[in-house]
Amino acid sequence: MKIHEYQAKEILRRFGVPTPRGEVTDAAAEAARICEELGGRCVVKAQIHAGGRGKGGGVKLAASPAEATELAGEILGMQLITPQTGAEGQLVRKVLIEEAVDIASELYLGITLDRQLGKPVVMASAAGGMAIEEVAAENPDAIVRQPYDPHLGIQPFEARSVARRLGLSGKTAKQATRFVTLLVKAHQETDATLSEINPLLITGDGDVLALDAKMNFDSNALFRHPDIVEMRDFDEEEPLEVEASKHGLNYIKLDGTIGCMVNGAGLAMATMDIIKLYGSEPANFLDVGGSASQEAVQSAFQILISDRSVNAVLINIFGGIARTDRIAAGVVAALEELGEVAIPVVVRLEGTNVERGREILEEADFDFIVAATMAEAAEKVVAASKGVA
Repeated sequence: MKIHEYQAKEILRRFGVPTPRGEVTDAAAEAARICEELGGRCVVKAQIHAGGRGKGGGVKLAASPAEATELAGEILGMQLITPQTGAEGQLVRKVLIEEAVDIASELYLGITLDRQLGKPVVMASAAGGMAIEEVAAENPDAIVRQPYDPHLGIQPFEARSVARRLGLSGKTAKQATRFVTLLVKAHQETDATLSEINPLLITGDGDVLALDAKMNFDSNALFRHPDIVEMRDFDEEEPLEVEASKHGLNYIKLDGTIGCMVNGAGLAMATMDIIKLYGSEPANFLDVGGSASQEAVQSAFQILISDRSVNAVLINIFGGIARTDRIAAGVVAALEELGEVAIPVVVRLEGTNVERGREILEEADFDFIVAATMAEAAEKVVAASKGVA
């Protein structure tokens, strides 16, 4: 689960992590008041679930309260396009009005999981304010990596090592050491999967502040954090993914044109791969689960059809725990409820009760395209998607 910058900073402040003062608003008229309270100079920052906002015109400096209102009016309601939003961009519904601070240097600091080590790792770089992916690709030695034991938390000597390898000294090094320690504590105690400060600001006085903040959380641990659950912004999420989550479906929208409904994550990945092998692109990842019920399948099919980019559907089911006749019945029921469906549907069934499942498809009013193997199914759905008979 993702949250906004202003929400991440709220969480970090609970753990003592220093951030600039600021207030969020969805009304441009409020910007002047907030800016005045912050000293008269402020930064107006678009709040969307994507990075690179400054490059897209979503972060601007206001020299006065009046200018803050003007800039907030420009940013609110804009379709902000950044490298992470895609060409369609995201609608800005809120802005963070934050005090302008003296910037001496910008660093990068983040925490994520190192899957190779099986441990969380603190990553830091003196090249802050930039895309860390570019730094990693072009100059990997510029990134400091400090793994730590998740049971013990980061130890003082490890936090000091991060500050030292960033070239910090004196008061700033002490503050950076404390900053790293507190960020790790916040990351661990909120079950975060990513905590990123970019940039980590060093002021002219040598103080250390989180100028920006990004936090993602493990959805499987959210039952422990009802306060974080309340921060979820459905407006920032793909509507079909939100709908799928209501039915307990694992759905991720992609950029292709062939809708996929599969049971089991491994089979779903293989199905997506074989669609690409045969020359097309999957429109989604959709795993209805190993023991998919008829109701879940019906909901899944309705979600697939709701995606306007989908021009053909591939249903690829291997019934071990799941009975293929229930899958078939769910698909037929979904078609009956939806009424006329104008796109081709290719079905490959194998496993428990497969004969009955195929009978249900044959008896249906809809003209399914039935395939016996994955390769045949992929070939047929790609051809159908391209309008080839």
